[in-house]
Amino acid sequence: MSFQFPTRALKTRLTALATAAALTLGVTQPAHALFGVGDIVLDPVNLVQNTMTAARTLEQINNQIRQLQNEAQMLINQARNLASLPFNVVNRLRSTLDTTRQLIAQAQGLAYQVSNLDAEFARLYPEQYAATVSGNQMFQDARQRWKNTLTGLHTAMQMQAQVSQNLSQDEGVLADLVSQSQSATGALQAMQATNQLLALQAKQSIQSQQLMLTQDRAASLELARQAAAIERGREVTRRFIGSGTGYTPQGVSFYGH
Repeated sequence: MSFQFPTRALKTRLTALATAAALTLGVTQPAHALFGVGDIVLDPVNLVQNTMTAARTLEQINNQIRQLQNEAQMLINQARNLASLPFNVVNRLRSTLDTTRQLIAQAQGLAYQVSNLDAEFARLYPEQYAATVSGNQMFQDARQRWKNTLTGLHTAMQMQAQVSQNLSQDEGVLADLVSQSQSATGALQAMQATNQLLALQAKQSIQSQQLMLTQDRAASLELARQAAAIERGREVTRRFIGSGTGYTPQGVSFYGH
């Protein structure tokens, strides 16, 4: 934002004041002597009055000049306070957030979408296996559960590595923002620098939530796998034993005794 000093208005006011002073100084009219041609009679009273009037006029001019200078300085300060900060880190913050968001979007295994999660979870992590489910299907489901846990752990580790990398970038952003804040020329620039510092803090908070989400997801997948493994083991054992009559030991006689 540029600021132009009001030079034309100042020159106009100064010209008017100078003219008034000149007129005041010229009030004294030369009085020709009554005796002798060309002699000047000085009136001390008029001279003192005219001098005092001229002094007061000059003092008023000086006061108005100082007032104009103060007004000009006030306008300059206002221009500084309204100057916008030529620095923005929002795109840098969005870039790092997009990177972590892409890691979540690329995560394989159990879906993050609620609409698909329930059906997939009920199939892979059943409370009880139906009798129509084959042993081979239970084996395939167990393998898929193991893969889900593995990919969940992998995604969590990827997120941890990305967050660690983002921290070094955030340090550079923080240093730049502090430098901009300290060198701000006005209130608006200082406020904008502060807002961007708050944006950095919000970005780090979102990133922490993303990291916690992937870690909790990996832990939940492992716990669900363990619960499903217990149910699968119970069902396999039940099918192995069967529903027939169990073996009852009986005595055996040899040689008719």
